[in-house]
Amino acid sequence: MFSRNLYFNIIIRVLLIVLLSVVLGYFVIIDRSFRFSIICFLTLVFLTINLISYLNSTNKKIRFFFDSVRNDDSNLSFPVETRNPALKELYKSMNRVNQQIQQLKIENRQQEQYFRTLLEHLAAGIITFNDKGFILHSNSSARKLLSIDVLTHLQQIKRKDQKLFETIISMKPYERKLVAINAEGGEIQLSLKATSFKTKENELVILSVQDIKNELDEKEIESWMKLIRVLMHEIMNSITPITSLSESLSNIYGAGGKPVLPEEVNAKTIATTLQGLNVIKEQGKGLMSFVESYRKLTRVPEPEKKLFKVADLMNRVQILYNSLDKSDKTNLSVSMIKPDLEIYADQNLISQVLINLLKNALEANENNNDGKIRIVVSEGFNNHHEICVIDNGPGISEENLDEIFVPFFTTRQNGSGIGLSISKQIMRVHGGNLKVRSVPDKETVFSLSF
Repeated sequence: MFSRNLYFNIIIRVLLIVLLSVVLGYFVIIDRSFRFSIICFLTLVFLTINLISYLNSTNKKIRFFFDSVRNDDSNLSFPVETRNPALKELYKSMNRVNQQIQQLKIENRQQEQYFRTLLEHLAAGIITFNDKGFILHSNSSARKLLSIDVLTHLQQIKRKDQKLFETIISMKPYERKLVAINAEGGEIQLSLKATSFKTKENELVILSVQDIKNELDEKEIESWMKLIRVLMHEIMNSITPITSLSESLSNIYGAGGKPVLPEEVNAKTIATTLQGLNVIKEQGKGLMSFVESYRKLTRVPEPEKKLFKVADLMNRVQILYNSLDKSDKTNLSVSMIKPDLEIYADQNLISQVLINLLKNALEANENNNDGKIRIVVSEGFNNHHEICVIDNGPGISEENLDEIFVPFFTTRQNGSGIGLSISKQIMRVHGGNLKVRSVPDKETVFSLSF
């Protein structure tokens, strides 16, 4: 409607201007009626000025409307009570647009308020800052964790804790770091995670800060309880027969608190004594071996990291695998997405981890006629390299998945239960991790993440 009225008004004015121009030209050519020519000329000038004024008036109102939108003036309202149909429709259209803009602003403010309230209720601290260190937003959890009432710049964190400040500014997008700081209630462990966010003006960093000291303490206590249970089980299994045999031998050579006479000792008694002492000796050796295993577990050597090609490591592992007993019955294949991939680690220790995993996979496939083991080397998320050892053996039950990395836990009759624990320790001293996932009777995957 607005466009039709506008076009109609413009076309009428243009047609009148054209018609008067033709008439004026005709009278000028035939050189008649000079007075009428003057009237036509003046009328033509008036219509031209009127057309320009009409267009300028419309454009001025439209420009005024857009200026108010640009200046965030949403209270502007245009009068619709006018006799001019074109202006009436124009005002109605601009008012409708203005109402829609007002509604969008209200919804945006409500949504912004919702997210602000949501951030304030998060247990984790959230800090947003730009490349110049200015903090644009921080929720109450972040300020409480850092014991700072108002956060406006990263320099405030620097004055609070130099180590935390250096950790924050050195973090890359999607990187996680742990840092310990001294708070009013004592030392706390903070887990930091950074995410980048680009705006039109600059690049922002969204940093999440979380106190994980309680979680770490709970996990530590849980790990100690698991270890203590296993230690008690193993020690009791070794000490119980020693105690029982010692009591039996003591009863042979003493009765009622008095030792037996030499002439009462016969060959059978001596043979029984020797047999009992041999059992005690073997149990003692087993207990010593168990303690030695624990010593090895707690003394993982410091890695001598060097940059090496993963292809060389795979060649070395394949040679070592072929030397294992019954390795010819289970096929080993290696898959590498990048043949020239390099890792910064201790090649000997990583080789030890892989051989341990391959031994476990080989034993798991002992009764599998179609046993297969695969090593897959890939470049995971955020350039974190990963080596996976995959086998199609019987798998690991769900209840055992949480226990297999506990020291001395084993499901095999002759297993020591420290191989996977040491392997996980080795990956931890490398700053990586050893994880497992298993689908029973389908596949088991051990992943070395660097």
